[in-house]
Amino acid sequence: MFNKSCPLSGKDAPEINYKNLSVLNRYTTEKGKILPSRVTQVCTKKQKELSKAVKRARYLALMPYVSN
Repeated sequence: MFNKSCPLSGKDAPEINYKNLSVLNRYTTEKGKILPSRVTQVCTKKQKELSKAVKRARYLALMPYVSN
């Protein structure tokens, strides 16, 4: 088996920010749930940053909590 590197680490990786909705939407489902790191191959440190950014964006009404 081969190790896959984290897509959010490295020099060309996108910045994790609550204002960067295109990146945040890539790591959420259509219903609005945050995808787990075992599905997206994101490392633990970046997964915590990602979930914090998604929660912050939801709080500021930039992203929906639930989508029907």
